[in-house]
Amino acid sequence: MKKKLKDALHRYKVESFKLAHHGLDVADVSREILEATQVALQNAYRMHFEKNANPQQVETFGMVKTFVTEALLPPVIEKVMRRITAVEKQQAQMVSLLSELMEALSEEDSAHAAR
Repeated sequence: MKKKLKDALHRYKVESFKLAHHGLDVADVSREILEATQVALQNAYRMHFEKNANPQQVETFGMVKTFVTEALLPPVIEKVMRRITAVEKQQAQMVSLLSELMEALSEEDSAHAAR
């Protein structure tokens, strides 16, 4: 029983290490990350000004917003989405590990009950 649990934990650690240090599957995950990044950037906030606002200020704010959403945010959002995707994959591995451990424990219980 200990061997099964130890092997399952070791497999999880190896997969988690690979995920953290060697990155994710490039093709599928990159597409997922870019889609999430585009969705996040499309949800950028809109600015609402008073009717009497200075047109120069409105134009300046618009230029700043455009620069930020087109130049500064994409690499930041992409990095955040990459980390979120990695954490989601690790969480899926953890759920798999817990499922495997629960099966091993239930097998052990059923073996003890049969004796």
